[in-house]
Amino acid sequence: MFQKTSFTTLIVGVFVVYVLHTCWVMYGIVYTKPCEKPKSENCIIPYLAEKPRLQLSIYTALKPNGEGGHNLILKVDDFDIHSRFERNVNVSVPKKTRNNGTLYTLVFVHQAGVSPWQDNRQVHLVAQLTTYMLPKPPEVSLISGQDTPQQPEQQKSASNAPDRPVSHWRSRLTVNVMAEEFTFDREALPSDVHRYLRVFQSGKKMAYLPLLFIDELSNRVKDLMEINSSTTELPLTVSYDTISLGKLRFWIHMQDAVYSLQQFGFTEKDADEIKGIFVDTNLYFLALTFFVAAFHLLFDFLAFKNDISFWKKKKSMVGMSSKAVLWRCFSTIVIFLYLLDEQTSLLVLIPAGIGSIIEVWKVKKAFKIQVVWNGVKPTFLFGKSDESERRTEEYDTLAMKYLSYLLYPMCIGGAVYSLIYVKYKSWYSWLINSLVNGVYAFGFLFMLPQLFVNYKLKSVAHLPWKAFMYKAFNTFIDDVFAFIITMPTSHRLACFRDDVVFLIYLYQRWLYPVDKTRVNEYGVSFDKKPKEKTHKD
Repeated sequence: MFQKTSFTTLIVGVFVVYVLHTCWVMYGIVYTKPCEKPKSENCIIPYLAEKPRLQLSIYTALKPNGEGGHNLILKVDDFDIHSRFERNVNVSVPKKTRNNGTLYTLVFVHQAGVSPWQDNRQVHLVAQLTTYMLPKPPEVSLISGQDTPQQPEQQKSASNAPDRPVSHWRSRLTVNVMAEEFTFDREALPSDVHRYLRVFQSGKKMAYLPLLFIDELSNRVKDLMEINSSTTELPLTVSYDTISLGKLRFWIHMQDAVYSLQQFGFTEKDADEIKGIFVDTNLYFLALTFFVAAFHLLFDFLAFKNDISFWKKKKSMVGMSSKAVLWRCFSTIVIFLYLLDEQTSLLVLIPAGIGSIIEVWKVKKAFKIQVVWNGVKPTFLFGKSDESERRTEEYDTLAMKYLSYLLYPMCIGGAVYSLIYVKYKSWYSWLINSLVNGVYAFGFLFMLPQLFVNYKLKSVAHLPWKAFMYKAFNTFIDDVFAFIITMPTSHRLACFRDDVVFLIYLYQRWLYPVDKTRVNEYGVSFDKKPKEKTHKD
């Protein structure tokens, strides 16, 4: 009665529903329905409509409620909420903060000429000026043993407790006030704005005080400064700007999402990668990023699904370069270890780890490896190749022979050069960096044996083209992500390198048309379910 729906069609359908639902949710966040009857008792009018004289006061304190003493670091008289500014101030660091403690900032917007501690129409927010992170390990020259210059206190803290988080200073504080004179409907008040809203009775109507917001998404790891016991003053850049209601609501949701990720175990560095996506791009580019990320996720899933399906059914390595498979396995593992050593974002690290596991499984299939366990001791059995597979292997070996004349000397030369002129954390770090530089710089050469095999066989029917096409789309999407997500420069350049290889594969696809129902020179048909019996030409 019902036609059978393919798994891919189902996934694409779910993806479309997900994108539409996300667009609807985003519209609900950006758009807020105003009160339709301004004179109604259900309307909450803005206090800013009365044009009050305001003042901005910023304090530091050891406790979030200001108890135990507070210190005024910035005061802006006749605070104009429509005028943006940026001020640099020096903040005295208390002894408790210097001893790996915490320091808070209290930001007040209140009536001019009235103390914020006594003003009943003040709004304030509290934020941390410090955060805890592991100190960056010192880098040394592995030949001479000379390390990078460090302050004595930094050397002491790094040698005593290299794995102990230390207090770092957030050198930027971004303050926003919603400047729109928006009238809220009390019965349709957004839940995200509710916790920032302070309401008071103004005659017969309800009014709300200025919506104050501290943008913690702008706190980046690159702006952090390590605090030690000799630090008495630290610089702080205070930035102020207005913010629209739609952006305020969006920023609140994003800030809550980053906080939730940190509660699930994301470190400050991991959260910083996500912050960079929102802070360093405008909203239009951010919307483009969302759609690009959604399609990247879809193509990633479909590529994995088709690749695994192809190799699961693969019984013969005819026309497939086994050395290219082995190289891809080696290179993905090296890249994963390099990203792990560089403490790269989990957004990049997790897909690299999953890809490494899949490549190991492909090697097992390509070399027909069977693992037999004798108690706790494994025994590896390798399958035999038939005549057609051996012929493919000859072309594969010939291509690798030519490549080795160029590849090996360049990799060894690069490793020796970096050992002499570049500083590293350890010998392991040098080894991983040398291997990954070889993978990134010359790794695409190991994709050439498959191109050479295709050329000698004048056929591409043996390749998993569905998975290839999904990966090709993702490769071009990676080019966009290379400018959005923070990653090592060599990893960014590798994204563009893969474009060239896929274009050559596409050219061979056009040059050697595929007829899967035709028996090739090995007597093998690559049609999964031939509709007719094969025949001689």
